[in-house]
Amino acid sequence: MRRTLGSAVTLNNGVPMPIFGLGVWRTPPGEETYRVVTDALGLGYRLLDTARAYGNEADVGAAVRESGIPRDQIFVTTKLPSADHGYDPTLRAFDASLAQMGLDYVDLYLIHWPLSDQRNESWRALEKILADGRARAIGVSNYTQRHLTELLERARVVPAVNQVEFSPFLYQRGLLEFCRARHIQLEAFAPLTKGRRLDDPHVAAVAARHGGTNAQVMIRWVIEHDVVVIPKTVHRARLVENAGVFEFELSPEDMHALDGLDEGYRTTQRNPETIP
Repeated sequence: MRRTLGSAVTLNNGVPMPIFGLGVWRTPPGEETYRVVTDALGLGYRLLDTARAYGNEADVGAAVRESGIPRDQIFVTTKLPSADHGYDPTLRAFDASLAQMGLDYVDLYLIHWPLSDQRNESWRALEKILADGRARAIGVSNYTQRHLTELLERARVVPAVNQVEFSPFLYQRGLLEFCRARHIQLEAFAPLTKGRRLDDPHVAAVAARHGGTNAQVMIRWVIEHDVVVIPKTVHRARLVENAGVFEFELSPEDMHALDGLDEGYRTTQRNPETIP
């Protein structure tokens, strides 16, 4: 499918979400986050992903507000901290995030981790935030099939998004199919394995065939699976390189080869499968 930097998926509530954007995990708060977000927006990025836990919501919000781009053209995601689970704490945490960013609403609010026995109460609060129009969509992050099944048994609103680690070396095919069947959009963080598998010779062979870079091939692999992707960088040159994934397409043979690289490789310290 022919895609561009402006391509979007449609979430289960009809809200369009860009298929490609920028994540700011571990991007230092202050000038560095502000600069990279400003650069990204100037290059045509329209999806930004932050979290209360990252400590840089204020800088993302400032870059959005001062970009000169109409607010409704930028898709902003932030997340509930694990320390703030529960109905009332979730509402307070969301208010704090909006205040930090200086925004009237976010486009997507996620439960960051299913780390609390209060997570279903947190979801009830997200449903209220959605109903009040302060988030255009709500979802979860790092949820396994077990966590999603638990949530769906109680939820009035089906999550619009599940953001998880996803790369050719962690091809979560079963979770992808589970989410598709329930109209939950999968979103990938750490698509580049934090650089730890960038030099894989199989990835390099595909990149050589297309005149692209290894990073571009790994990002494009995610997109070809119709998964939203948010590679992280702090370098303008990398922003440009990552956005170049739309200059080529991967063949079925390329996809088959990359699919076969799955080794269950995670870069996150916690494996969501171990969370009760």
